[in-house]
Amino acid sequence: MNRAVATGSIALTLASALTLTACGGSGGAGVAADAEQTLTVWAMGTEGEKLGDVAKEYEKSHANLTVKVTPIGWDVAHQKLVAAAAAGKLPDVVQMGGSYLGEFADMGVLEPVDSKTIHETDFFPAAWQQGSYDGKTYGAPWYVDTRVLFYRTDLAKKAGIEKAPATMAELQSAAEAYQEKAGTKWGLSIQPGGLDTVQSFYQFLYSAGGAIIDDDGKAAVNSAAAVRALENYGSYFDKGLSEKSVRPGYDVTKDFNTGAVPMFFGGPWLTNLIDENYPDLKDKWAVAPVPADKASVSMAGGSSLAVSADSDHKAAAKEFVAHLTGAKGQADWFERTNDLPANTEAWQTGDLATDPTMQVWREQMDTARATPSQPKLTEITSKVDTAIESVTQGKSSAKEALDKAQSEIEGLVQ
Repeated sequence: MNRAVATGSIALTLASALTLTACGGSGGAGVAADAEQTLTVWAMGTEGEKLGDVAKEYEKSHANLTVKVTPIGWDVAHQKLVAAAAAGKLPDVVQMGGSYLGEFADMGVLEPVDSKTIHETDFFPAAWQQGSYDGKTYGAPWYVDTRVLFYRTDLAKKAGIEKAPATMAELQSAAEAYQEKAGTKWGLSIQPGGLDTVQSFYQFLYSAGGAIIDDDGKAAVNSAAAVRALENYGSYFDKGLSEKSVRPGYDVTKDFNTGAVPMFFGGPWLTNLIDENYPDLKDKWAVAPVPADKASVSMAGGSSLAVSADSDHKAAAKEFVAHLTGAKGQADWFERTNDLPANTEAWQTGDLATDPTMQVWREQMDTARATPSQPKLTEITSKVDTAIESVTQGKSSAKEALDKAQSEIEGLVQ
């Protein structure tokens, strides 16, 4: 999810939700898809604001339907979802961020994806994985997110950098050259601490071959690969290449514009933001794949669409989800929002197929990795946030920090 996500949970409410929904699916067969009915949909952030227009278009070809979209802020989304699940009042269709799905699937409040109409092979593997939990898929991939390297090409020339760094060693050399030869204040902007620092660290972790939770579902955050990745990450702060203290609400694009920051890892929504806010930067920056350690691997984020297990409108809800996650629906959604399609066929149309910049995102998604869905995923990643910050602030070694995180995470993994 390319957006700040609230991660708090209300223990008492969640306990109630678990009790109320342990069996799930009590909505029965419900109303036929072609019957007159109202579908309720919750979507978050920018997506919630834009989805209403798509719903109106959908209604034109489905005269029996009224699609009621309720936008929900990411800052209150988790609390509202937990409360609705506890009360048995989830909407028919709900947007699920990657850090949420395991929690709500474990509660039994989501309907498994209809494999007859929505097929795994149509999507990026990491996108499908984000919607899956405990051997079943509960969320149909709606859009994906990943991170690539943004860099100033004009300042690269001053620094004697002839091409985008292709390896992690070249990345640090480039950061040093930007400072020493082009006079930038910093070499690379990466997050030093706080909420979701792990999203900044994933590029180092995954490219080194590490993981927080391995393919067997076990905590693995203190592996040799993970320790090496965090040592590399921490070295940017030790050498003064990255800023140790970043104020809340920091907007890296402002420093990217001034040249104080010549490189950072960012998501797809930032391309239009830079073009619109800083037109003078035109032809002075570019994007490139994450520099490789063992391989070039970035994080996979995004959102899926899930149907409530207790919905009385499952048939119509599933058809609406199939429309939104199909190739045509996702190509249209990209035009409206610039959200990257999770459906790979959508990448064969328009700018997605012809724009060289978009091909960088496409290439990165082919190897992007998602953290397996877990009921306590936000709590798990918060332990990693703490470990990273202890290293960037010089309070502990990477091995010590990750050994501590490992001991805390092992009891949270299910």
